[in-house]
Amino acid sequence: MGAFVDAILSVPPLVAYVVVFALVFAEDAIFVGFVIPGETAAVLGGVVAHQGKVDLWIMAPLVVAAAIIGDTVGYEIGKHLGPKLMSVKLLDRHRRKLENAQGFLRHRGGWAVFLGRFVAFFRAMMPALAGVSRMRYPRFITFNALGGIVWGTGFTLLGFAAGASYQAVAGAAGRDAAAVVLAVAVIGIVVWRVRKARAERRDEREFRSRPAPDASEGQ
Repeated sequence: MGAFVDAILSVPPLVAYVVVFALVFAEDAIFVGFVIPGETAAVLGGVVAHQGKVDLWIMAPLVVAAAIIGDTVGYEIGKHLGPKLMSVKLLDRHRRKLENAQGFLRHRGGWAVFLGRFVAFFRAMMPALAGVSRMRYPRFITFNALGGIVWGTGFTLLGFAAGASYQAVAGAAGRDAAAVVLAVAVIGIVVWRVRKARAERRDEREFRSRPAPDASEGQ
């Protein structure tokens, strides 16, 4: 990985733009995130800009565009391939994570798409899972764009601020973002369960408070 990163830092500007865009796009569209996390590519784009080899105000929008377009392609793959995609052997060792992601998507809907952008596995799979679940595209693209703008801009600027310390920053930022999203997900699920339990108790009380049917009415 270190040799790969060093190679990217030494390429011509146009190649740097293309490679960073391709890596961010491919993470969500064809699951390259299992090999190279998108944070690394986004932070790397900021580092190259910090070195003066590319323009930050071109790199950041490119990262955002790649994130949004990649998610959209991932959504379409999930929508059209569906069960075939979920049965791919490559995903067998991630089956528990997939189940968690599907549960998160059911409970949080569009916000799962947004928050999933900040966790490596969810970022790679959430768009496809949204397509599999037939989430309405306008809702998907809204949260997809919001997540892409916040994530893409944030990580590119982080790389720009970090300069040569890109490896430490990419790893630490990825872990911290994952921890925050996990906490939000846990809180969201707890709130959902509490509300569900209250609704069930309320329905039960209403059922018990109903007057018993008059036996004479049926005669």
